[in-house]
Amino acid sequence: MSVVSVLPFLKPIHMRAPISPGRQRRHTLPASEFRSLSPEDAISVFEIEREAFISVSGECPLHLDEVRHFLTLCPELSLGWFEEGRLVAFIIGSLWDQERLTTDALTLHKPHGSIVHIHVLAVHRIFRQQGKGSILMWRYLQYLRCLPYVRRAVLMCEDFLVPFYQKSGFKAQGPCEVTVGPLTFIEMQCPVRGHAFMRRNSGC
Repeated sequence: MSVVSVLPFLKPIHMRAPISPGRQRRHTLPASEFRSLSPEDAISVFEIEREAFISVSGECPLHLDEVRHFLTLCPELSLGWFEEGRLVAFIIGSLWDQERLTTDALTLHKPHGSIVHIHVLAVHRIFRQQGKGSILMWRYLQYLRCLPYVRRAVLMCEDFLVPFYQKSGFKAQGPCEVTVGPLTFIEMQCPVRGHAFMRRNSGC
């Protein structure tokens, strides 16, 4: 069982129509499910990521081997949203141990770190403009608040995405020292420690 699945607000959501009397019960996949990802999900993850980012910036935050790398080392810091068994949105993170992001943060997982570096959030093209990205981020941050070793979440994004992440509680820290080719980024942080009330009332 994954770490994600044992937390109340990250338990899979099962929404099925009631079974009529006399109707034979058939096995069906849950309509909506949230769970941590595994290396077996890597290809589905990369296909969504590639379509989402290549057309916009020409670069993927993570290549396929890097997706597998992080889903092997720290699957508990990922979260996937599945609709009827199909991956429709995901987040992949890893631990980091410095105040600001550096180039090493793109490929390293620091097991003793207290900062979660969110590498990528992506939504399948068919399911965009439905608020799924915001919902997924909210659930992910709630999950991080139940991990006692995590102090904050950090990410880097292009300028046009800053308002989106601000709505989820992230604050801009200024230009990120990491660049990818001609692309520059804004570094953003969101505190997740110090939410004792939320922990007491979330079953953590």
